[in-house]
Amino acid sequence: MIYLRLFLAFLKIGAFTFGGGYAAVPLIRETVLSNGWMTDGMLSDMIAVSESTPGPIMVNMATFIGSTQAGVAGAAVSTLAVVLPSFTFIIILLKAMKKVIAGDGFKSVLGALKPCIAGIILATGFYMVLTNTLGRVQSPVFDFKALIMTAVLAAVFFGSRKFTKKGMSPILLIVISGAAGILLNL
Repeated sequence: MIYLRLFLAFLKIGAFTFGGGYAAVPLIRETVLSNGWMTDGMLSDMIAVSESTPGPIMVNMATFIGSTQAGVAGAAVSTLAVVLPSFTFIIILLKAMKKVIAGDGFKSVLGALKPCIAGIILATGFYMVLTNTLGRVQSPVFDFKALIMTAVLAAVFFGSRKFTKKGMSPILLIVISGAAGILLNL
């Protein structure tokens, strides 16, 4: 019986929550307290833990509440129920949008958006380089280390394109950046 109660409660939460996991907190609170599954203090602690663990907060909360009520099976039932409405909606939407996505109009819109997205990413990169090397507008302070590190990373990234067809993996560049940052701050 507890599995059915968990499933129906979290199915309702998953189906009627719009705006992300934090929008689900009041509905989860009302459901958990009305069923007597936790006290308000325990729920507040659980919300804090769900915020600090990886993954969507609503899924983390469903998993935790399900596990406290019915163990691993309860966690699985609650998690499945909370994601089922969104999953179903996405599958239906993809089926309906299949023809639209294959159309020339949609492809044209995506083609037009690519340069805009590239410009936004480039502008963000320039902003980050400028703020890291020159500081904030209110209190500009030139950071020579940041400028050197940016120049070296840019040289490594663009230089790697001469040696390989694809260039350097962004993940590898992040690892190199982290190691360089650690070495420069020792």
